[in-house]
Amino acid sequence: MTLAPGPESAWEITLVGYDDEHQRVHNALFALAAGGLGTSGGPLLVRATADRWIVCAGVYDGDGPETRLLTGPVLTGLAVADADECFHRRLDLRAGVLHERIDGTRPTEMLRFVSLARPGIVAVRTAFPDAVNRGTAQLSAVADGKVDEGETEGAVWMRVTGSEGGIVAAVCETRRENVVDDFAAVVGDSHARPEPDTALTMLSDAARAGFDVLRDEHEHAWSARWEAANVVIDGDDHLQLATRFALFHLMASTADIGEAAVGARGVSGTGYRGHVFWDADTFVLPFLAATHPASARAMLEYRLRRLPTAVEAARDLRRAGARFPWESARSGRDVTPHAARDRTGRLVPIRTGQLEEHVVAQVAWAACHYVDWTGDATFADGPGLTLLVETARYWASRVRTEGDGSVHIYGVIGPDEYHEPVDDSAFTNVIARWNLRHAADAVDAAERRGVAVAAEPSERHRWRAIAEGLVDGFDPATGIYEEFAGFHALEPLIIADVAPRRPIAADLLLGADRVANAQVIKQADVLMMHHLIPDEVAPGSLAPNLRHYEPRTAHGSSLSPAVHAALLARTRDYARALHALHITSRVDLDDMTGTTAEGLHVGTMGGLWQALVYGFAGVRPRAGRLRVDPRLPPDWGALEVNVQYRGVPVVVRLTHDQLSVRAAAPVDVEIGDATLTVGRGTSDFRAAESGWELVS
Repeated sequence: MTLAPGPESAWEITLVGYDDEHQRVHNALFALAAGGLGTSGGPLLVRATADRWIVCAGVYDGDGPETRLLTGPVLTGLAVADADECFHRRLDLRAGVLHERIDGTRPTEMLRFVSLARPGIVAVRTAFPDAVNRGTAQLSAVADGKVDEGETEGAVWMRVTGSEGGIVAAVCETRRENVVDDFAAVVGDSHARPEPDTALTMLSDAARAGFDVLRDEHEHAWSARWEAANVVIDGDDHLQLATRFALFHLMASTADIGEAAVGARGVSGTGYRGHVFWDADTFVLPFLAATHPASARAMLEYRLRRLPTAVEAARDLRRAGARFPWESARSGRDVTPHAARDRTGRLVPIRTGQLEEHVVAQVAWAACHYVDWTGDATFADGPGLTLLVETARYWASRVRTEGDGSVHIYGVIGPDEYHEPVDDSAFTNVIARWNLRHAADAVDAAERRGVAVAAEPSERHRWRAIAEGLVDGFDPATGIYEEFAGFHALEPLIIADVAPRRPIAADLLLGADRVANAQVIKQADVLMMHHLIPDEVAPGSLAPNLRHYEPRTAHGSSLSPAVHAALLARTRDYARALHALHITSRVDLDDMTGTTAEGLHVGTMGGLWQALVYGFAGVRPRAGRLRVDPRLPPDWGALEVNVQYRGVPVVVRLTHDQLSVRAAAPVDVEIGDATLTVGRGTSDFRAAESGWELVS
């Protein structure tokens, strides 16, 4: 069994043979999704018992910490052989189509896709060498929910109902000579039992259109998405393929209508029970805001519809504003488990739901980041402003002001989860400070535009005063932020010296107790604020904090290497930046965490995009302009990124001696110390000692 680039190596991955031991990993890698519907990449041609599943984003079963993604009816009855080494799978990333093939005396081919053009439609074509000898497509339930089924005019349907919502699927097929076309329509509803008639109507329309029309529509939709989001890396074929693999799954994972609940593994598996974390707001949403804003807006809608619940959660703690949960599912109440067994089998309490509160500011940051990319004034003056105000109110009620006027946030967990609880987490305090300042400025600006906002000048004055007084642990003499109060007094253990090959689970290697009392960090923490809110940190502090914290970071979270890659690129430390970038790109392809079988790490994939676009290309929105400040490693010939800024498609291409910015309409661009309007067409810049000089 081998997993390798396909014939068109920049756009395809292939798998030869069948491996029982790693099959669940492969099912995740080859998963197909669109519009919030996810299906297993498990083979349909062989191994009828292969693990298969179907999920719909936001459709859960259970309650509280036991809330989990509901698995819906799956397509069965298609297996025609039991083959091992003669079995091939090929995922075409450009077209969004999964191919299967059996070689031998009776070669058989199958291709399938989850329609990007018609959300909820799945199409499968099976071709035989002679007359059809395959069974009829059926539906089977592998869920714990209530199951009912029926048949209507040649189509069969099945519904799985959870504690509130459910998933219904309907299937039919057409046959001609040696070809069978199967069609499925899937409808998920997070709050009510979906009716079969909806799925049956969708199915009828799809079958009437036919497989070829559906495929053309689907591939056209994928072509448009790639045109808006492609990243081209000239000089590293393996990284190029891994990047497109990540972008493919990022684009496939999120709906662009209604609300989009993006779990930690998207819809490529049921890991973390499908719960929504800060990963989605921080690492997935920026990619979508810059390439497909409708999906980013749908992600924000998920948070907005749970804002009343977040307000209730704050009231329960006798605080103001809104407190978003660490783990969220259907209701918006916190569903973090209370305890779990670690890798040694020891039962340990889980306190993130109580103490890891920076998620509150991450939701506000995501809303602002969406506005920065899109310029969506309606959102900015409406629900986006409400999010900013309510999150700022939470922080204003969460802090404590001491007699000397200093302001503190006590008893939290920062992104580094090896130490808990801590006081004055630098990341938490600084992003809370950003939240307070940004909310005050946004309300001021809205009032100038005539927008009525329920936040009086006295409240805004208090927000600014709190922000000014918040301690951040910064030492001007060294340029280093102390990760939290007392961190510098811990055992000065350098994990890079103990474990030269990272990522590493330091708590497992050294023991949780020792790690808790040492300067060992799980993931980017202080460095995260340099990546997410660079204008909120002291000028010139990136380099000293990188030197200090990178050797102390175990990268025990898959989110960590991407942040380091982006920041190392900014300091032109290309060797280490590329090392971190390659780790990020291979997390799932090499199953580096041993958990890919539970689903793909979509947050890590979003981090890969940020490392390339924000780090190496230096492209990000800033102060009403598109900032371009690139860094090209010596080993690369060129880097090209596609984004959409304020509704305008923009392509930035960098070589070692030239930078070009191509825009479909005029865009204000900041390059170096200069700001200019790039008109419709291409503007070229030449590398010079002082930076970039405009050529044409």
